[in-house]
Amino acid sequence: MKMNFSEEVSGALHFERPVVALESTVIAHGLPYPQNIETAYKLERIVRENGSTPATVGIFDGEITVGLNDEQLEILATSPVVKKVSRRDLPIAAARKYSGATTVAATSFLAHAAGIKVFATGGIGGVHRGDLTDVSADLPELAQTPMLVVCSGAKIVLDLPATREWLETHGIPVLGWHCNNMPAFYSRSSGLAVDQRVDSSREVAAIVKARDDMGLQNAILLTVPVPDQFELPTDEVEAVLKEAMALAEKENVKGKETTPYLLSKMSELSNDKTLAANIALLENNARIAAEISLRIER
Repeated sequence: MKMNFSEEVSGALHFERPVVALESTVIAHGLPYPQNIETAYKLERIVRENGSTPATVGIFDGEITVGLNDEQLEILATSPVVKKVSRRDLPIAAARKYSGATTVAATSFLAHAAGIKVFATGGIGGVHRGDLTDVSADLPELAQTPMLVVCSGAKIVLDLPATREWLETHGIPVLGWHCNNMPAFYSRSSGLAVDQRVDSSREVAAIVKARDDMGLQNAILLTVPVPDQFELPTDEVEAVLKEAMALAEKENVKGKETTPYLLSKMSELSNDKTLAANIALLENNARIAAEISLRIER
């Protein structure tokens, strides 16, 4: 698989320095402009400030790029033709020479192929509400790609109990960063227990090493609660989500457009409180991922 690497990322991988992968769908489809480009730069800066190398992943004219320059980040943030690319879309994007932003599934796959072990994101996909057969491609990717994925649980628009059960059934360990319950994206707790609470980077690194020593191929999910001051009460989030879902049904929004639509509408309906929480948890997750990457053996 041909990949283009930035000089910074190439050097870090060559000299076995810590690297943190970052997805690009959040830039192209997850956040509005200009918050999307501001957040993209901020996440990279946070990773660097905490001693690691950021590797935002994207696709330009069908070519995979690991480590983006300013021009490429601007294209993702502003171009209306940037496609949302999951694992299944990778060969199509390559053959048709599309430009695309990578989802959790595609970023995990490509980061692992590039030799990166840690990936920071906001929330993973999961099992959709109302249809247990509608499962995000993120989940099977986590079951077969040995990354450490740092997130704030699954996006709140999903069926969190069903998603938690899917993770357990498919052998994906769920760790709680200073918490005993899996976070619920905008809220600090879903009430769903994690497999193990961890309170230090060393603990996480030891679990990652044990997985690798055993030859297991699953991801490890490190779930991090949204910072206190940005948390939204669960009942408030559910009320906003209910209204957003009604609008989605009225406008016949379906498929992979559903989650971005719901998150956008929730931001609008909450006077941007969900947007502020989303950005805060992205920044916090990037910081923690960078700290842990320093402890991961290469």
